[in-house]
Amino acid sequence: MPDITFRGQTYTALPAESVLDALTRHGVSVPCSCRNGVCQTCTMKAEKGAPPAAAQEGLRDNLKQAGYFLACMCKPQADMTVALPTEVIEPRISAQVSEKSELRPNILRLRLRAQAPFLFRGGQFINLYHPDGSVRSYSIASASLGESSIELHVRIILGGKVSGWLAADVHVGDSVTLGGPHGDCYYQCSTLDQPLLLIGTGTGLAPLLAVIKDALLQGHRGPIHLFHGGRTAADLYLIKEMRALAQANANLSYTPCVVENTAQDAGYALGSPADVALATYKDLKGVRVHLCGNPDMVRSCKRKAFLAGAALKEIHTDPFEAAGGAVKPQAADAAAPQALQIPDRSAAAKAPQAAAQPAY
Repeated sequence: MPDITFRGQTYTALPAESVLDALTRHGVSVPCSCRNGVCQTCTMKAEKGAPPAAAQEGLRDNLKQAGYFLACMCKPQADMTVALPTEVIEPRISAQVSEKSELRPNILRLRLRAQAPFLFRGGQFINLYHPDGSVRSYSIASASLGESSIELHVRIILGGKVSGWLAADVHVGDSVTLGGPHGDCYYQCSTLDQPLLLIGTGTGLAPLLAVIKDALLQGHRGPIHLFHGGRTAADLYLIKEMRALAQANANLSYTPCVVENTAQDAGYALGSPADVALATYKDLKGVRVHLCGNPDMVRSCKRKAFLAGAALKEIHTDPFEAAGGAVKPQAADAAAPQALQIPDRSAAAKAPQAAAQPAY
């Protein structure tokens, strides 16, 4: 079994164990967030020993050549001596909180105004830094064009350091530090007529909302269908706003999904959003698919979408890995958030009756 030396101490890694897991198992604190090789928060440098190629995927060439690697993806084959970066790998900027409101009792909407130029695509994610250096990743719900603030939907985790700090200690007017953006879960269709299938759970709605905003603002003509789900209707949010947006745009459909409909409310499809979506659209050839939210759903649905005909290059995923802890118990419904401001790009307003389902 390989040994990992860090700050003068040597730790033995278990077979097939990553550097990150080996160090944290021994009580060593290493900055990390997604643990999936996406956010790059756990970037380290190999001082001795070569990291496997898989641990350097996504890093810039100059960083690869300098021995930097992603600790969460590095499963060493031989002994290594590693260190935290001596330089800041991810550019960071300061942003001011311009709005803080409840979307649900366990979900915050934060709007941030960057204090320096910050280019992003709606649906990408940023890393948000706690004053003690802890980091969490949050998807951007803002459109790439026409919005001056960075909107985040933050799920409050019971015992969560960053989400708890944002909920209790961060107020309008305060400054926070963010880095990024990262990810490719944004609107980038091959043609304006390409069908879009969007499937999400929980705050996975945030990047999907940004994709929808950008698609409508850029005059997308193809059908767009959003399936957003939770265990019950109480787990969903922005329902009225999404229905209004679909009513105003002829090519947009919205299906809220619940696994348990104990109140027997009309207007909700019964089942997980992935199951409902793939039962509705069995042929996904030529369709661009976005999957966001629960990582098990994302992994399972990606495979099923591929088997249903979607090309792998057209399937874009954003799994939301929990940082640990349980979801804060929900209280009564929060006041309705403000309406979504998206111009009606449809040729005519959607009629009150349900539109025919697009053939995909």
